[in-house]
Amino acid sequence: MSISDLYDSGFRKRNTDHFASIVRVAMSDGIITDSEKTFLDRLARNLNVTENDYEKILKDYNSYPINPPVSYDNRLERLFDLTRMVWADGVKGEAQESLLHKFCVGLGFHAVNVKYIADKALELVKNEATLEEFSYGIKNMNQ
Repeated sequence: MSISDLYDSGFRKRNTDHFASIVRVAMSDGIITDSEKTFLDRLARNLNVTENDYEKILKDYNSYPINPPVSYDNRLERLFDLTRMVWADGVKGEAQESLLHKFCVGLGFHAVNVKYIADKALELVKNEATLEEFSYGIKNMNQ
């Protein structure tokens, strides 16, 4: 096995694990709505999750742990990516807010702050903020 095969295999596993964590967060209320399903379908394609893995994860999502990033900067980077995906998918209104609230909790943000963080994240993404602008905006939203 070549080093590139090892890298590809590790990268795919990380993407699959990341996808499984997001499915588990989406299922935190016991259902996947149509807008969440659309989002998950697109995310699976973007992360190159195979159809077989996708079906396994949906059937047994509880066997995959939610592993939020330990670093605050990594959490912000993931939140930035997820917010952009939700925004690009055209998920609007309550469905958009609900999905982002779940992601914020899943990423390890404190539940008391989730509404404010999700609202600010959407505002920044709507205004086409870069990752650096997004991180600064979230870190300094109380100033």
